[in-house]
Amino acid sequence: MTQAPTDARLHSFLSLCRAALGPTHVLTEAEDTAAYLTDWRRRYTGEALAVLLPGTTEEVAAAVRACHAHQIAIVPQGGNTGLCGGATPDASQPSVVLSLKRLNRIRQVDPLNNTITVEAGAILQQVQQAASEHDRLFPLSLAAEGSCTIGGNLATNAGGTGVLRYGNTRELCLGLEVVTASGEVWNGLRGLRKDNTGYDLRDLFIGAEGTLGVITAAVMKLYPAPRARVTALAAVEDPRAALALLALAQRHAGAMLTGFELMSAMCLALVTRHYPQLRYPFHRPHPQVVLLELSDSESAEHARATFETLMEAAFEAGIVADAVVAESVQQSRDFWNLREHIPLAQVEEGKNIKHDIAVPISRIGDFIASTDAQLQAAFPGVRMVTFGHLGDGNLHYNVSPPAGQDHDAFLAHQDAINRIVHDSVHAHGGSISAEHGLGQLKREENRRYKSEVELAMMRAIKQALDPLGLMNPGKVV
Repeated sequence: MTQAPTDARLHSFLSLCRAALGPTHVLTEAEDTAAYLTDWRRRYTGEALAVLLPGTTEEVAAAVRACHAHQIAIVPQGGNTGLCGGATPDASQPSVVLSLKRLNRIRQVDPLNNTITVEAGAILQQVQQAASEHDRLFPLSLAAEGSCTIGGNLATNAGGTGVLRYGNTRELCLGLEVVTASGEVWNGLRGLRKDNTGYDLRDLFIGAEGTLGVITAAVMKLYPAPRARVTALAAVEDPRAALALLALAQRHAGAMLTGFELMSAMCLALVTRHYPQLRYPFHRPHPQVVLLELSDSESAEHARATFETLMEAAFEAGIVADAVVAESVQQSRDFWNLREHIPLAQVEEGKNIKHDIAVPISRIGDFIASTDAQLQAAFPGVRMVTFGHLGDGNLHYNVSPPAGQDHDAFLAHQDAINRIVHDSVHAHGGSISAEHGLGQLKREENRRYKSEVELAMMRAIKQALDPLGLMNPGKVV
């Protein structure tokens, strides 16, 4: 841990930063820095000597060199939409927030190579739009896409709704530009699908949450834009039936299946309670509802015929109780809005205990049944808000207090509830973090489930690339 800089050292440091970035891009007044110091869930609030706003990779490098020379820690920040406090300063040592929001340019779109080169501060929705203008698809999609940044998506290896077909952000990235912990620039912006020239340095920085260096730009994969989509909701009895439907959909649709989201009755009840304009499309409640999407490169007719064949087989097998197909682009958006408003409805409902977990797809039904039973036995009346990307094994397994119970009193049980859930995840061969990272929220919890061999390798990498421990201290390791 480094000591707080003296007034003279702090003055020297800020002078260097102002000379490199311009005085208006070095924020030190409380009213200017406040928005950068609290995470999206308002769970963590930290302190920083300054907020730095570089506009180029060279300015990022200059800022990092100044921090390195003065032994001041660096907390990289993108859209500040993370859920684990990974982009919020902790109290371990004096630090600055390094906001990448001014590095927001689309550097190049290469339709023939199916790649797009973007800076770390580019908003995800901006990247999707730039791809669309070239009749290409950038498939990363998540609820915060209007405010999250590509740098943050890479730093946490974000997942989203398209992982089933296209993979996590890691699978979508071909190359990176990174400022190292000492302020050097590594230009690895190679749009190559094959490059066997040594260690894959790119993968070290993806998912590292800024603890090894600062991602400043990336080459990301694009895909031909689909010619048609079919979106539908299918009602099933339980998660095991949803898994049977997934297997059937993969057999009938193959790579056309690009979305498969599970939503419990509790999830949809919360959405329709707090957002009544989002209409529940079935005549009666169902225990579980699956949102399916097929994307077709051929035609709308082909997509619709494939879906109808799939659903006929599902009804004949007794897997599906009811189904509704979107008849327009607006209705398709309405279906997705039901899914995407679940986290917002939880906020409106009150405090709850969230878990972003992954288990092998084949064990999801067993995990939900077993863990639900354990939680009800320990905390009778808890309400389970279970939803997520069933096709890739990622569940948002959230626990709300019993109806009428004080929410703050319920949160006092958080450690005990986390232990039940995380122990069950581990017992089912899963991970306690699927797509939101560890940040400071799960750093210590991770030590309980990672082997000492894994932890030792992680610490060795951290020591090799950040020997002074200045990159996002208190996070991940």
